[in-house]
Amino acid sequence: MMFKNRPNRWVVSFLIALFVFVVLALTAFITVIFITALVYFGVFKTNSYHYSIPFIIFGIASVVIGSIVSGLVSRIPRRPIVEVIDGMQALAQGLFDTRIQLGRTPLSQEMETNFNHLAEELENTELLRTDFVNNFSHEFKTPIVSIKGFAKILRDHELPKETQNEYLDIIIDESERLADMATNVLNLSKVEKQTILTNVTKFNVSEQIRNVVILLEKKWDQKGIHFDLSFNDHFIEGNEELLKQVWINLLDNSIKFAPQNGHINILMNEIDEYIDISISNDGEEIKPEDQKRIFEKFYQGDTSHASKGTGIGLSIVSQVVHLHKGSVNVKSDRLTTFTVRLPMLQE
Repeated sequence: MMFKNRPNRWVVSFLIALFVFVVLALTAFITVIFITALVYFGVFKTNSYHYSIPFIIFGIASVVIGSIVSGLVSRIPRRPIVEVIDGMQALAQGLFDTRIQLGRTPLSQEMETNFNHLAEELENTELLRTDFVNNFSHEFKTPIVSIKGFAKILRDHELPKETQNEYLDIIIDESERLADMATNVLNLSKVEKQTILTNVTKFNVSEQIRNVVILLEKKWDQKGIHFDLSFNDHFIEGNEELLKQVWINLLDNSIKFAPQNGHINILMNEIDEYIDISISNDGEEIKPEDQKRIFEKFYQGDTSHASKGTGIGLSIVSQVVHLHKGSVNVKSDRLTTFTVRLPMLQE
């Protein structure tokens, strides 16, 4: 795109010209001092025909040095500098669709590639943020409308006890949904600002995962999901509350994407000084392009399930795991498996 803010071009031109002038002035000054010193120490005598030699040397030196400096300065392309400055100003103004073209030299192409990549990432982040705001606003409004509607019905109508209980269950479910969304947003805000792991204790991570499975029993029981918990007890050091959010988010995702009467497997393996915790389900395969971005904030690859989440659960998982100096990855073919690697407890 084109930019109208051109005063920078004249500023750049003036600075380059000023630089050349200063260099040439310094060259002349140093040459005069050098010649004066030669005359002073008697290398050149002013009463001989050699008197003209210093001036010849001065002229030749000025021409040669000035030509070299001008040649070097002329190799500094003005247009790329102006384009980069204008592009940076455009990005600062929120125009993330800005792209620049700098020329064919290796340095120009490298600057162009890096700048355009930065602009593209900023644009993607802005799109994700906008999508998140829209989705979250919709998701937040939907349960509120539902709660309000059923509450009015309960207030204004005489209903059978069974119907009342059914509507009250809906209100409870929608309230829990609101609470989950608020909790995820708060958790993400908390872990994003955290750079040092606090409240580190030794605990049984196996028992913690079993408790999370029980906590989510209502969700997986409704879908008739079968669990295979093939692991012994393992102890680690970490922030117990933060890691609990990791297992809640991963298991909730597995339940959400598992088919009716599907299976979820949880495995633990000790490898060197780490423990690998894998959670698998037999749901649909995650596309390769989605796997690359699945841990990005606000990203939702499967739009058919977008109404069931806000796209920040896996971002929380990634943030918390990295705070524990671990890693998390996903592999999806016949099974979709999320694997969390954490440092083992050092005896």
